[in-house]
Amino acid sequence: MSRAQLALLALLPLLPMFPLLAAHPAQAEPTVETVTDELHHPWALTFLPDGNLLVTERRGRLWRVDPASGERQAIDGLPEVDHRNQGGLLDVLAHPAQADNPWTYLTWAGRCDGGNATHLGRGRLEGNRLVDFETLFVATPCVDSGIHFGSRLAFDRDGYLFMTVGDRGERNRAQDLADHNGSVLRFHPDGRIPADNPFVDRPDAEAAIFSYGHRNPQGAATHPHTGRVWIHEHGPRGGDEINIPVAGENFGWPIQTYGREYAGPEIAPDEVEGVTGPLHHWTPSIAPSGMTFYDHDAAPDWRGNLFVGALAKRHLARLQLDGERVVSEERWLAERHWRVRDVEVGPDGALWVITDHADGRLLRLTPD
Repeated sequence: MSRAQLALLALLPLLPMFPLLAAHPAQAEPTVETVTDELHHPWALTFLPDGNLLVTERRGRLWRVDPASGERQAIDGLPEVDHRNQGGLLDVLAHPAQADNPWTYLTWAGRCDGGNATHLGRGRLEGNRLVDFETLFVATPCVDSGIHFGSRLAFDRDGYLFMTVGDRGERNRAQDLADHNGSVLRFHPDGRIPADNPFVDRPDAEAAIFSYGHRNPQGAATHPHTGRVWIHEHGPRGGDEINIPVAGENFGWPIQTYGREYAGPEIAPDEVEGVTGPLHHWTPSIAPSGMTFYDHDAAPDWRGNLFVGALAKRHLARLQLDGERVVSEERWLAERHWRVRDVEVGPDGALWVITDHADGRLLRLTPD
């Protein structure tokens, strides 16, 4: 066998195991406007009822940003964060029913016994201050680690709050139901645990866990028609996944994965009995972060699409769906080499994107 043939065989385990996506005509990339380039490693954004944005920075800052001018105003009343490695101030989410629930939710890496943990809290925004701020939940046990905090938030149609937590770099935690890490958690908006969470009645399990076997979920979005929360999560070397959390189900990490060790060997089989497989995966990895569904009249060609940021491959992925099946994918902004951290649809129908750099950008994307 020739050297070229041997090289091809060596690459086969890294190729996607799903059928190739159907070919669809490429759409024109959007017009890109930089609203500000003065954000320091921003992590998340959310829109307020007045049309302004809130943007977090990992170093522990929260900004109110005017979408027209890019002018920023600092928000006070924030929790103390553990800003190391991937930690710091992470997600921000305004309650979708602000008239009745004027709460802004934050997640962050915070110190606790023996290390740090993913925290959840909320406060009411008055002027440029979060008042009545309270910590609602701490994902335990605390771990002395600077990675894999997960930390995305989303409300489903029934008003439950979902929070993702990574495995903290210790993969077996994701299979341990007595450990919040490596799970999707489900709460009432005030942090109480719903009585119908799947493990509430099990003394050997944490009641907040909704689904488990997740590696590091850094994307969450609510489907505009079904009302279900979708997530995506980082694989290691390949095996980034899109999943729809289901009560009580095991999503496999690390006993099932399309990813491989960074050194190359296989970690686990691609399919294991009793484990829920992903509805889509990226192999090789794109390092996904942030996601949103598009459901607005401003760009009819984008309606029904799922948009996902990519950190390692540095692009914005546009996924066209047929129900819960990905049928095609385009990669926008790839030539710009920006680490795309988060993406949301604004009230104006534009896609709003933040890039994870020391001179991070807030971008407005509109149809060409």
